[in-house]
Amino acid sequence: MKKFNFRKVLDGLTASSPGSGSSGSGNSGSGTGGGSNQPGGTAGVLREEIQETLTSDYFQICKTVRHGFPYQPTALAFDPVQKILAIGTRTGAIRILGRPGVDCYCQHESGAAVLQLQFLINEGALVSASSDETLHLWNLRQKRPAILHSLKFNRERITYCHLPFQSKWLYVGTERGNTHIVNIESFILSGYVIMWNKAIELSTKTHPGPVVHLSDSPRDEGKLLIGYENGTVVLWDLKSKRAELRVYYDEAIHSIDWHHEGKQFMCSHSDGSLTLWNLKSPSRPFQTTIPHGKSQRDGRKPESCKPILKVEYKTCRNSEPFIIFSGGLAYDKACRRPSLTIMHGKSITVLEMDHPIVEFLTLCETPYPNEFQEPYAVVVLLEKDLIVVDLTQSNFPIFENPYPMDIHESPVTCTAYFADCPPDLILVLYSIGVKHKKQGYSNKEWPVSGGTWNIGAQTYPEIIITGHADGSIKFWDASAITLQMLYKFKTSKVFEKQKIGDGKQTSEIVEEDPYAVQMIYWCPESRIFCVAGVSAYVIVYKFSRHEITTEIVSLEVRLQYDVEDIITPEPETIPPFPDPSSQLPSSKSLSGSTSTVASEGVTKDSIPCLSVKTRPVRMPPGYQAELVVQLVWVDGEPPQQITSLTVSSAYGIVAFGNCNGLAIVDFMQKTVLLSMGTIDLYRSSDPYQRQPRSPRKNKQFIAGMTELTDSPVPLELERCKSPTSGFATRTPEAAPGFYRNELPAVRQRNQVHHLPDHVNGHCTSPTSQSCSSGKRLSSADVSKVNRWGPGRPPFRKAQSAACMEVSLPVTTEESRENSYNRSRSSSVSSIDKEAKEAITALYFMESFARKNDTTISPCLWVGTSLGMVLMISFNLPSTDEQRYTEPVLVSPSGTLLTLKGAVLTFSCMDRLGGLMHPPYEVWRDPNSMDDNEKGRKRKLVMNSPLTSQEMADHQYAVVCSEKQAKVFSLPSQTCLYVHNITETSFILQAAVVVMCNSACLACFCANGHIMIMRYSLSLLLFGNHDNSFLEKEKAVSIKEKRENRDKENTQRQKEDLSF
Repeated sequence: MKKFNFRKVLDGLTASSPGSGSSGSGNSGSGTGGGSNQPGGTAGVLREEIQETLTSDYFQICKTVRHGFPYQPTALAFDPVQKILAIGTRTGAIRILGRPGVDCYCQHESGAAVLQLQFLINEGALVSASSDETLHLWNLRQKRPAILHSLKFNRERITYCHLPFQSKWLYVGTERGNTHIVNIESFILSGYVIMWNKAIELSTKTHPGPVVHLSDSPRDEGKLLIGYENGTVVLWDLKSKRAELRVYYDEAIHSIDWHHEGKQFMCSHSDGSLTLWNLKSPSRPFQTTIPHGKSQRDGRKPESCKPILKVEYKTCRNSEPFIIFSGGLAYDKACRRPSLTIMHGKSITVLEMDHPIVEFLTLCETPYPNEFQEPYAVVVLLEKDLIVVDLTQSNFPIFENPYPMDIHESPVTCTAYFADCPPDLILVLYSIGVKHKKQGYSNKEWPVSGGTWNIGAQTYPEIIITGHADGSIKFWDASAITLQMLYKFKTSKVFEKQKIGDGKQTSEIVEEDPYAVQMIYWCPESRIFCVAGVSAYVIVYKFSRHEITTEIVSLEVRLQYDVEDIITPEPETIPPFPDPSSQLPSSKSLSGSTSTVASEGVTKDSIPCLSVKTRPVRMPPGYQAELVVQLVWVDGEPPQQITSLTVSSAYGIVAFGNCNGLAIVDFMQKTVLLSMGTIDLYRSSDPYQRQPRSPRKNKQFIAGMTELTDSPVPLELERCKSPTSGFATRTPEAAPGFYRNELPAVRQRNQVHHLPDHVNGHCTSPTSQSCSSGKRLSSADVSKVNRWGPGRPPFRKAQSAACMEVSLPVTTEESRENSYNRSRSSSVSSIDKEAKEAITALYFMESFARKNDTTISPCLWVGTSLGMVLMISFNLPSTDEQRYTEPVLVSPSGTLLTLKGAVLTFSCMDRLGGLMHPPYEVWRDPNSMDDNEKGRKRKLVMNSPLTSQEMADHQYAVVCSEKQAKVFSLPSQTCLYVHNITETSFILQAAVVVMCNSACLACFCANGHIMIMRYSLSLLLFGNHDNSFLEKEKAVSIKEKRENRDKENTQRQKEDLSF
């Protein structure tokens, strides 16, 4: 993108220029404006020089790969020649896996559950049977698998399918007990049907039940073994069309498997027994065993056990055969986990699983059923995992799984994606993480080794970070097709383990998962990592290659308002905002112990939710805890959850906020710089002039809201309601009051949600529920109302003096009743003047803090749930030596900008239109043994493409909220353009990214649309009022993309086999 100087052009911008035709009103606290047309030839010359590099062709969005374990798996198949694996799911998806990197996803258009999968061995094809009674033939000999043929059964339900090796006949069993034969080449019914009444004896009057097994004889492929649910087994001669053999047993059959010689077969039954039958004596079983049944003293039959759902009987040339089955445990062992039993000779090994077993397959050396099978591994498909057991070793170890199947080992609670990371970072993380891998895996190679894949020519480092409910953090390499675990650490190791009945202070906030990760922030260049947990804590980590043993430094922050026993000050007695020099830390705690121990019957106060370890802790190489910051209880009420988080490695500062206020901490000096309520940040410029309420007004408000309970909420307003509307919206007629948002919590146990970082607190209960309740809740009420810890609106003074707010609490019942009557609009004009205002977005930047500033300085941009944008200015010591000793001065600048809806993200551009990144510190090992490394000074990178002298006069600030995006000119704070992104929905996540050397705004909307909007520099220059500054290039419906992709798959030409 060609850069140019348009300093003179900006001189023509006025604050009264009309807005663009597609933009909104553009009103803000600082006025609005627009670009004006430039007369003369200068504008024409500049217009020709501008080259817009972004077009719609760059945004042809398509799915490339799916990471993680298949959701709700139902079926499993393996090709022993090609050595590829197929997994079917309840949602109609099929996942085909080969060697690491070979990963293919395909989907049935109907979405019906996959009942069974059968490979056409070594032919590049797959047969799937779905719950809508349809058979599909998939062609795998092309880049994207597609369905070649489909066959629908209209009158019978499919229960079992069997495709013999190198056969063209597919046998299909049904619920009525009939067996149909399908020609695999033409994929039509052959007309040959084995009716159930012909298969069983004519004298038998009862129906044998559905077909549960079909298999051809290893000795003669013209004979078909049919197993019925009631215990009947028939050996059918396909040539003579009659039953050659019938077997009856008084227990239901679940599965059957042949001996390779074709003279015996084994059945598994519902009473936990295994029966071995000889074709020469079909009158009774040759052998009957109940492997896990207790033998009786009097010689009677052993006690019945749980059903054996599947059995496989595999022979070996030089050893005893393997008998492998699932289920069959004794009923008195109800607490035992699902298990797989391996019987080899006289030894019986029970492998307990973490999840229920869906299916298992034994991998053998030969695909021919009439040879010694020589099993070498067992693939076990669990509900939430895939494991492979090595049968060649006596202790049966498992193979190390190369696929990212353990993403949801603990439920994922937040994610972050990073592209174009430093090239050496992936190798560094891997080298550290490989030292912490589990031991005891099989030393053999992964047996599913089919297929080939090639890395694309345009690869770049990509890293995905996941935070989990158990407090663990995982780093994944996403540069290739498949994810690879790089490094993992647990945030819970900095805290003492919870003892049963010890205080129970955490359980009063969250019922479970007290260490769940709520937000993460990572600076790849400085390797500073910060995490916010559900128990209202923030941990700052630094990366080191060396192991250390040290004490963990902790700080406690009191970030709540005290609404009781507060005397309302007169307007003239409100003290002015303190001088920045007075913003020094007033108190701090550098120990992990709590300052107040709450005994039974005593109100908890100044106690954190978790106890930090006070003893020296050994920290292995990798990420090591530098500082722990915890919010504390106030007057018996738990702290509110953190809703926003950011870190600046260049400044050495971490900032976080919740629905009560903002906290800024210096992690280099381990001090609290600022702990202030949101209202106090406005100083005297609060646009809503929120004042204390009297009890009389509160009663009038409750009565007025009761009258409105019968008025229905329009559907359109309900549809466009955003998660943050509970903070700040009310009906225009209603008086001010606190509301509790009734949105249900979406982050529950065993549910996985990839939540947007910037709105993590809005899509879930931490801000929508816990920030607005006005009643002091007991511990029982807390767990009933909200597992994430609701509390009444607390009060917290600034460390010096600031404006105070008084509000009488509303009872939980009243709050619940009133919550149904507030307006569903996020408009700033209908904001409740006394609603809780959460901090929703934070952003460090070198910017202009005030209108009259002539030079840039360190700033913190603060966005709130009411659509307000504030600026906090910093005064940092000038040298490295002073940075560790001299205090950092912090003060709100008084700047106030407004948007519609909660603020989600910020970005800055220089006056040439280049995207400016926050400054950062170059990483250096804090625990290095090298003297040169220890003595090296901090190296800061300011990330500005221009010199300070050229950049000092102008900047652009792009701010995006749930509803709209605005562009402000700095330092004048003039609103140049407004773009109303959506009126019928709201934005979940937004980010400013660079593509083809141009910046664009990407938004993910709650209605399932992805919108890409580009920055048009020509509109900034010449004020083209026929178009918006943010031109919408793409609005892609995820559902429509899926439908279009599936249609294209059916028409795609055949390509080379990809694996």
